[in-house]
Amino acid sequence: MIAGVCAGIGNHLDTDPTVIRLIWAALTLLSLGTGIIVYLAAWVLIPEEPGGETP
Repeated sequence: MIAGVCAGIGNHLDTDPTVIRLIWAALTLLSLGTGIIVYLAAWVLIPEEPGGETP
């Protein structure tokens, strides 16, 4: 919910973002925090949705 990474992945896969968040959290706990680094990388690499921000 910080950067919309899981929502974007869920949108792309036609899945509920909550499911993606739960899977991501479980994998982060099981991988001793590697998921946090992957999340930050995804935040930088995944492009923003066009028209996402309004002035």
